[in-house]
Amino acid sequence: MKKLLVIAYYFPPSGGPGVQRVLKHIRYLKEFGWDPTVITVANADYPALDESLNKEIPEDIKVYRTKIFEPYVAYRKIVGIPEGRAVDVNNIKKDGEPLTIKERLIEFIRSTFFIPDARAYWRMTARKEINAIIRSEDFHAIYSSSPPYTCSLIARDIKRKTKLPWIAGFRDPWTGFISSPKRWALPALLDRNMEKSVFTESDAVEAAWLGIISDALTKFPQLSKDKFHHIPNGYDPNDYPEVVSGQPNQRFTLTYTGSLYGRRNPQALFTAIESLISSGRVDPDKFLIRFVGRFGTEIHQMFENVSFKNSLEILGYVPHHESTGYLMQSDMLLLIVDESKESHEIVPGKVYEYIGTGKPVFAIAPNQSAIADLMQETEAGPVANHNQLEQISEYFLTYYESFVSEKTLYYPKMDRIEKYTRRNATKRLARLLDQLTS
Repeated sequence: MKKLLVIAYYFPPSGGPGVQRVLKHIRYLKEFGWDPTVITVANADYPALDESLNKEIPEDIKVYRTKIFEPYVAYRKIVGIPEGRAVDVNNIKKDGEPLTIKERLIEFIRSTFFIPDARAYWRMTARKEINAIIRSEDFHAIYSSSPPYTCSLIARDIKRKTKLPWIAGFRDPWTGFISSPKRWALPALLDRNMEKSVFTESDAVEAAWLGIISDALTKFPQLSKDKFHHIPNGYDPNDYPEVVSGQPNQRFTLTYTGSLYGRRNPQALFTAIESLISSGRVDPDKFLIRFVGRFGTEIHQMFENVSFKNSLEILGYVPHHESTGYLMQSDMLLLIVDESKESHEIVPGKVYEYIGTGKPVFAIAPNQSAIADLMQETEAGPVANHNQLEQISEYFLTYYESFVSEKTLYYPKMDRIEKYTRRNATKRLARLLDQLTS
C-alpha cells in the first residue's frame, strides 16, 4: 500500500460540489493500492456546511486540520453580509452589472493582495504543521485539489522540498475564469506566473473537464499535452437513497440542486413557462419546480417576480443525502450552465449525479458544448441554449404533457452512464499515480 499526501481545502464538514471529488477519491483509493492522508483546514469559512459528510470519511484515513486566516470574515463585516451567509453566490455578477463603490474597493483589495485567491495565507499559517507532517511519514506521492489554487501552491512547496511525484488536480481553470478577480498588471503577472509554475513543476495535471486542459495549453503552449489527463467527475450509486414505489407525484416535478447567481440563473426557463401559461398550454397547478441550494439576491428576486410563485418550492442548502433524495423524488432534473465565454466547455460535477439517478435531465446550456455531447452520448435528456425560448418551451411542454398523460419518454443509455462512477474515476487516478511512482 503506497501512501498519498492529499492537499484539499474543501473537505468535510464543507458542503457543496467542490468537496465531492476529493472525498470520493479518499473513499475508494485503498481499493487500488493507495493509502491517502489528508491535509486540510481547521477553521475554514466554507460557503456551505454539511456535517453529515464527516461520516463518509473512512475511519482509517488520517486527516490533519491546520490553521488558516479567512479574509471573508472581515469581508462580511465591511459589506454587511450576516455571519453564516455565503459570500460566493453574491460575489459573481452578470456581465455589465455595475459594482457599488464599496464592492469596487473590496474587489481591488481582493485582486491586489489575495493572490492566487482568498486562501493565499494558508501557505504561511500551516507551513510549520505541514513540514512536521511530511517529516513524520514516508509518502510516495502528492495530490492537490484546486480551486482554491493555494492548494496547488502548497503542494508545489512540498514537491520542491521532498521531490515526490505530484499530481495537480483541477476542477476549474485558474486565471481568467468566471470567478477569477480582474487584476491589474502586477498582480495579474504574479498570478499567471504562479499558474505557470504549477503546470510546469507538477508531474501530471488531472482535470475534471476537457476545457481546463485546453485553457492551460492555450495559455502555455510550450507544455506537453501528455502531462494532462482528463478524469471526469462522476456519481456514486451508494449516494442514492432507496425510493419506495408508490403514488407518483401529483404535479410534474422538476428539481434543481446547487447554486444560482449572476450569469447562472433560471430566467430563460421562467420566461418560457410564463408564455406557456398565458397561452393555456400549461396549468401552473399541475407542475412544481423545486430549487434546492444557495441562491444570490437577484435569484430570489426572480423567484418573487414570476406569476407562478405557487408552483415554486425554494429550499435552502440541505445535506447531500437529502439533496439526492429530492432528485430521486423528481420527474425531471434541471441543469443550468452559466451564460459566459466558458459555457461551451463547462461540465458541472452535478450533471453526473443527475444522470446517475436514471431520471431525464433538462439542460439549459449551449447546443454545441461539452454538456450537449454528454447528453447525446448518454441520451440523458434535451439541451437548449438560454436564448432558445421556443425550444425551452417545447421541451418543458413535452415532458409536462408526458407526465399528465402518463407516458414514458425517457430511455437513457445506462451502459454508457455507468462508466461515469466515482469508483471508476478514482481507479484512473490510482493508475496515474502508479505510472508516476513505478
